Amino acid sequence: MAAAEATAKSVSKRYEALVAVRTKAMRGKGAWYWTHLSPELVHDPDSGLPIAVKLRCSLCDAVFSASNPSRTSSEHLKRGTCPNFATAASAAGAGAGPSSSSSPMPISSIAPGRKRSSSSAAATAKPSSSRSFLAVVDPSSAGAYRAFSSFPPPPLLPALPAPHHRLILSGGKEDLGALAMLEDSVKRLKSPMASPGPSLPKPQADAAVALLADWLLESGSGAASFSSIDHPKFRSFLRLIGLPTLSRRRLAGPLLNSRFRDARSESAARVHDALFFQLDSAGWNSADAAGDPRLISLAVNLPNVTTVFHRSMLTAARPTSDYAEEILRDAVATIAAGNPHRCAGIVADRFKSKALRNLESQNHWMVNVHCQLHGFSKLIRDFAGELPVFHSAVSDSSRLVVFFNVNSMARALFHKHQLQELNHARLLHSLPAPSSEAANNFDRIFAMLEDVKAFSHCLQSTILDDDYKLLCLDDPTARELAQMIGDLRFWNRLEAAMSLVKLVASMAGEMEAERPLLGQCLPLWQELRAKVKDWQAKFNMEAGYVEEIVERRFKKNYHPAMSAAFVLDPLYLTKDSGGKYLPPFKFLSQEQEKDVDRIITRLVSPEEAHIALMELMKWRAEGLDPLYAQAVQVKQRDPATEKMKVANPQSSRLVWETCLSELRSLGKVAVRIIFLHATACRVRCSPALLRLAQRSPAAAERVEKMVFVAAQARFERKSFSNEEQDAEIFGEDDEQSPDTCSL
Repeated sequence: MAAAEATAKSVSKRYEALVAVRTKAMRGKGAWYWTHLSPELVHDPDSGLPIAVKLRCSLCDAVFSASNPSRTSSEHLKRGTCPNFATAASAAGAGAGPSSSSSPMPISSIAPGRKRSSSSAAATAKPSSSRSFLAVVDPSSAGAYRAFSSFPPPPLLPALPAPHHRLILSGGKEDLGALAMLEDSVKRLKSPMASPGPSLPKPQADAAVALLADWLLESGSGAASFSSIDHPKFRSFLRLIGLPTLSRRRLAGPLLNSRFRDARSESAARVHDALFFQLDSAGWNSADAAGDPRLISLAVNLPNVTTVFHRSMLTAARPTSDYAEEILRDAVATIAAGNPHRCAGIVADRFKSKALRNLESQNHWMVNVHCQLHGFSKLIRDFAGELPVFHSAVSDSSRLVVFFNVNSMARALFHKHQLQELNHARLLHSLPAPSSEAANNFDRIFAMLEDVKAFSHCLQSTILDDDYKLLCLDDPTARELAQMIGDLRFWNRLEAAMSLVKLVASMAGEMEAERPLLGQCLPLWQELRAKVKDWQAKFNMEAGYVEEIVERRFKKNYHPAMSAAFVLDPLYLTKDSGGKYLPPFKFLSQEQEKDVDRIITRLVSPEEAHIALMELMKWRAEGLDPLYAQAVQVKQRDPATEKMKVANPQSSRLVWETCLSELRSLGKVAVRIIFLHATACRVRCSPALLRLAQRSPAAAERVEKMVFVAAQARFERKSFSNEEQDAEIFGEDDEQSPDTCSL
């Protein structure tokens, strides 16, 4: 097999080299015989690997060895072995008789730049000299001439006399493409057996088309439009590599249905094998554009740290809490297949206070939590709406932006310094609404603050310009803004506001990428508190107010299961002075310790409640064997992110099922609670595709199938966001060599 693969690789390189030579020759930069010879791959019927390269004559369809194309052309074409070469050569000659009129001369066979004077044409005139030659470019241009020999005139019409000057096509140079297409049509009529390019065997072609369809369907629910496969260059690409044309109807029909059936059956099989699961629901709190339907996604988190997609729904209006409760209840019943105890809980990005709590109170074995990622996003808006430093920074920046965007003289001076320092000039981002509505227009506000900070040096250079000083003499607003731009306190407030936002946003970004489990929530909020304290010390902010906002948001997102998962997960065991690895109860408050007791007694049957609490006391006193505890906490560097991660994320659950099997009642709670996710993974779809779903029920069904296929593919790759990779590519310097840019 290794030898066969090496041979196939060598044959493929030889084939690609011959195709490249023939392509250059067809453009007039190579030997003449490549017009009639085309390379082809010969595949092994059993393995499908290429085993040889052959040359096929387009005139007689004969096949030859590709070892020496020059010798093949001499022996087959020039020596008369090809039965059709003589006819083609006579048709291409300048003195061809009337019998050759049925085989028009190819345009490419006429030497470029050939000129014939009227006297020489008359002297050598023959019965077929009534042909006229059309110049395809303007004679005054520097390009070479190409001529085309017309068909002889019909017998009922008099033959036109030969012109004494070249005719100019009515379309000028734009007619070159149409004339080339006409030549291709003539060649196909002359040689119907000629192949326009290499072709793959049917099994390989079908496999390649299937992979291409998978890529289009899995590329992000509309990121690659179906209409893009009809692009002429894409179709030419398919022909060049020997693939058949892929139609939109086939892609959105049989191929989509087949891929959807495979993905759904695989998802159902994985859920069926799991003893319990967590329902992941997102999209309820999405802020889509007006008129666009909302995409609600339902996924299933399994104990083996994998996620499979369940279904998606399109809604035209903002869903109510009752409607969400009904959808979640039906989803649990469908996935559980008659055993609702298999559902360990639900994580959703909305309806914390009603829908989730109703389901949890009616099903005591469930743990329903609010998405922590959504809580962090809300915290940023809390800062923007309540902190005085934000109000001051936004108000001052808004006045500055309005003045430099509206005042023509100030704008011109600002653009001048932008061009001098950054080699480009543009307006600053502004707010569409009053700056007091900070929490409602946060994205636009943060874009404005980033602009002001990014162009800080340009603004400072502008106020030092002599022309701006003249403007300050007549305009009091210009003087006031000049003082503000020159005041260090303004830039400190701006830096403090942006630094706090970036601090929380970076943690939210890591949370979205890592998808933390429920037991990691308390450490994450503790990490946030520590970073906020460092922020206060750095910018000399008053202590107390920011911590109050953080604690208020934490209480809204807190669930008692967070404390229970934290102390039951062996990953967070701490080593005491005696060498034991004990659960971290010392990091919990008294109320959180009571929450641990409450959640454990609720998740077990009333008969097992006291047993579970006794086992909890034993777990708190003895912990886990140090050797197994260290094995659970082993970390390794992730090559993708260069961060240290747990080597075996499933080891926490496996320890409870094997080493701690004597803690039977507590173990049943632990294995169900420590695998629960703390964030809901939202599946996104392009707005254009969502609008298409509104046209008909059939369109909505196709869109939901596409979303299912794309989401399942993302879960298998464990890739939930690729925007950072795109930003890295677009952020590279223009001077970087294309060879070093890995797309």
